[in-house]
Amino acid sequence: MVRSIATATLVATIAFAGPAFAASSGTRHVTAQSRRAAADEVETRIKTLHAELHVTPAQEPAWNNVAQVMRQNANRMKDLRAETHQPTATAIEQLNSYAQVVDAHSDGVHKFIPAFQTLYDSMSDAQKKTADSVLRTRVKEAARRQGR
Repeated sequence: MVRSIATATLVATIAFAGPAFAASSGTRHVTAQSRRAAADEVETRIKTLHAELHVTPAQEPAWNNVAQVMRQNANRMKDLRAETHQPTATAIEQLNSYAQVVDAHSDGVHKFIPAFQTLYDSMSDAQKKTADSVLRTRVKEAARRQGR
């Protein structure tokens, strides 16, 4: 159980690390092009993770739920970036915006865990081992990019 929750948390970190940290790094003008890029990025993450986890046809319904949560969370982060983009924001306003991003990221992780838990529970031992390895590597890479 703890292993499953830890793995779900790792997947969630991978699913959200890019959008959450991108929203907190400096000012960023959200254009139609950057919105498309964000959508392409989440779709790439979804396709890559699907292939790496070797999702079977029987697991597709659970996987589709995981992918839908990933898309919803990415859209929420994209919308939040657009809402909080203030080039002339004060330090306090920037901190409040960052807090909104962190809260949205946390909410997204909490929505993601049950969807991934269902998929993870349906995986074979070999798939679980692969998932654990893939996600462990990705979390380390994300942490390294963020300077942790």
